[in-house]
Amino acid sequence: MQTTTHSPRVDELPAELESAQSKLVYLSLEATGEATATDLQEALGLRKLAILSVVGSLSSRGLLEETEAGYVTAAAATDPITA
Repeated sequence: MQTTTHSPRVDELPAELESAQSKLVYLSLEATGEATATDLQEALGLRKLAILSVVGSLSSRGLLEETEAGYVTAAAATDPITA
């Protein structure tokens, strides 16, 4: 009998996430909790310049926050359970 594990799911993505790259970065951060630009580059196979552009855009929209160790979603940063 095969067992499956369920990972936490994001019920709804923020409406501000228009591009595929922004959705990938946001979902990756939701899944990992926190990541550096290099972590995102390696995990997603995107150029670092593209990653930095996306995180800059998402940060300016209030969707991501930069921490000492990398980037987190704003929701995770304000959630007392994950913060």
